[in-house]
Amino acid sequence: MSAEGLPPLRIGDLTVPLPIVQGGMGVGISLSGLASAVAREGGIGVIATAGIGMFEPDFATDFREANIRALRREIRRARSLTDGPIGVNIMVALTNFEDMVRVSIEEGVDVIFSGAGLPLNLPRLRPEGCRTKLVPIVSSARAAAILCKRWSDRYGCLPDAFVVEGPLAGGHLGFRPEQLADPAYALERLVPQVIEAVRPFADRFGREIPVIAAGGIYTGADIHRFLKLGAAGVQMATRFVATHECDAAARFKQAYIEANPEDIVIINSPVGLPGRAIRNEFLAAVERGERKPFTCPYHCIRTCDFRRSPYCIAMALTNAQRGNLEEGFAFAGANAWRVREIVSVRDLIQSLVEEYREAAQRPAP
Repeated sequence: MSAEGLPPLRIGDLTVPLPIVQGGMGVGISLSGLASAVAREGGIGVIATAGIGMFEPDFATDFREANIRALRREIRRARSLTDGPIGVNIMVALTNFEDMVRVSIEEGVDVIFSGAGLPLNLPRLRPEGCRTKLVPIVSSARAAAILCKRWSDRYGCLPDAFVVEGPLAGGHLGFRPEQLADPAYALERLVPQVIEAVRPFADRFGREIPVIAAGGIYTGADIHRFLKLGAAGVQMATRFVATHECDAAARFKQAYIEANPEDIVIINSPVGLPGRAIRNEFLAAVERGERKPFTCPYHCIRTCDFRRSPYCIAMALTNAQRGNLEEGFAFAGANAWRVREIVSVRDLIQSLVEEYREAAQRPAP
């Protein structure tokens, strides 16, 4: 596929043909199937590590080993399906964060993306000479500057890139509820701010720190707009759910197709963050107070207060991934209601490239 007009994404010595990162979607939505398909088409395919061991028979009894085994298998399977760049998404808030980083590095993934908290000590886990790129996910220029200072002072290195995720993203969000609709926190504002915040560190070290825009990016015209703002690439997740290769069940994908704008809602997640999801009867029952407290078989997220939570989010998302939306719900970005059909990853990326070219050819206003 020709990518004429679209610049490659360069992260250190890693060159990605297209400046598109498939966002990591946890609890089984983006595994080796989706990640390898995206990598074959020239983007970075990303395996999400949150809840990755859910299909293992010992998931509830040996949470740690089940996740290690599953992640190793998914990385190896993705590698067997493509020579393209494979990344992993590892939430800082995971109780098995270090296990997931260690396995990812042992298996030689190209990039580790890490958000849901600041990965202040992530470089400590990367051995000298390791070529795996470390890319924090942040939601503010302040967070980016804190990480640059911490990594440079303590470890003598900088993040290889940043993903800056705006308030239109799906899943757990790094904003307070009142910030989600505030224009001051729009991605169009955040991207230039992060670029400016990291520039002094990049200049001091004599190297680039690419900034990747994420959250609400839906079309090739959106990609063009954010590259013009200075982003080196974009991260997209919602669009990749509605693909044949996405690892979720058909009913999960169908929830996107059937969603209307009013169905995309903000919920209070048990992990202590606002989240964006598709409204369904499960979430309505939670709002009515009908869900009951439960016993947590594994403390998977550090910030989850399961003693006060009306439901286990890990189990709800596992059920949804399997298509059991009566006992779970789908996370989704703000633009999920625009999805109207399931397509192949190849067709999706080709359409994004064509839309980008069309936007690039339009005269400037």
